[in-house]
Amino acid sequence: MSSEWNDKRPMAPHLQVWRWHGAMLSSILHRASAIICYVALLLVAIGILILALTGSLPLAGLVFSPLGAIGLFVFLFAFIFMAVAQLRHAIWNRGNMLDPDKNNMLSFLMVGGSVVVALVLTLAISGVLS
Repeated sequence: MSSEWNDKRPMAPHLQVWRWHGAMLSSILHRASAIICYVALLLVAIGILILALTGSLPLAGLVFSPLGAIGLFVFLFAFIFMAVAQLRHAIWNRGNMLDPDKNNMLSFLMVGGSVVVALVLTLAISGVLS
């Protein structure tokens, strides 16, 4: 099929035109965070249901392991990032920070702040910060 392409322009011009920037990163992370939150909340609901029916937490060894702490961090990051993204939308709705430089700075602050808050919460919940 590519041998039939006679246009001089590339087939996917966005790959050559767009450079990565903060707003693009935060947009992609916002979509990924929504998926992570849906999956994690579904797993929590199933776990609570099994706990209610059997009296024991399923996969308790996994939940309280380092791998479980990583999963907790990912879920907390996704949840916090989505909450902060909603604040960003409220800022945009007021007409503020729409300039590309300010928007990219806000996006990088959102990612960094979400990582820091999620890390502190994960360490506190895991018992490392007592």
